[in-house]
Amino acid sequence: MAALKPSKRVRHLFIVNPTATLQLGLWVALSMVVMTVDHRYHTLGGVHDVLSTVIYPLHYLTRLPTDARNWANENLAGRTTLLEENARLRESQVFFNAQLQKLTTLEAENRRLRSLLESAVNAPERVLIAELLAVDFDPYRHHILLNRGRQHGITVGQPVIDQHGIIGQIIRADPFTATAILITDPNHALPIQINRTGARTLARGTGNFQELELPHIPNNEDVKIGDLLVTSGLGGRFPPGYPVGTISKVEFDPGSPFARIIARPVAQLDRIREVMLLENEPIATPPAVAGTATTPPP
Repeated sequence: MAALKPSKRVRHLFIVNPTATLQLGLWVALSMVVMTVDHRYHTLGGVHDVLSTVIYPLHYLTRLPTDARNWANENLAGRTTLLEENARLRESQVFFNAQLQKLTTLEAENRRLRSLLESAVNAPERVLIAELLAVDFDPYRHHILLNRGRQHGITVGQPVIDQHGIIGQIIRADPFTATAILITDPNHALPIQINRTGARTLARGTGNFQELELPHIPNNEDVKIGDLLVTSGLGGRFPPGYPVGTISKVEFDPGSPFARIIARPVAQLDRIREVMLLENEPIATPPAVAGTATTPPP
């Protein structure tokens, strides 16, 4: 077979052109000179800015597919992550809210116990702290059940107080529990005296947690709204000087020898949770005075 002859165009590629070689050398030399001058003297800064501005769209178009893929991955994956994180935060918020409610309850209980302990320190008598187990919901029967009984030294007639004042007295003592009658029970009467004047009378329950009735006070007696009522100590059951209530209403009736006087108990009888029982010795008083000063519990 005869050898194939290369075409003119192919042969032209392998022909050495001295002129082209010289031009290439000149351009290379010029490029080196320009790079050296720019490197040392920074004379082509403006040219760089122009070239960067012209080339920037090309760079942007080149990065566009990669940036679009990263944006899609971040947003889709980020949304899923945010939803999961929101769910976790919501669960954590519910948990911490529940814990906060418990802490709030404990804080309120600590305040009540601190007040009771401060009252116990200030009281000259020995005291025993008890908690409520049950409350009688009969509106005219104000009884409470306590978690202390005869095994703890509780006796019938023992005074019951809180951090504010008198609450009532024990009317029944079982081995491990005790029942107390509140001073607002209609069947309870407490010997008291007006702290400002010293006038003595009884504070009878009305069946209302917010009211005590003071009978047998003459119309001409010096009684004012806001006067403090304290235990008189008569009857030998309640020690003297404990707050009972404050006078909230005074009505003088010309047709009656006695005024109508209403007092408000200082203790929050409808909100108590812990009480103190006084372990004081009975006060020695004449039998006649003790018999007329108080009404025996039912």
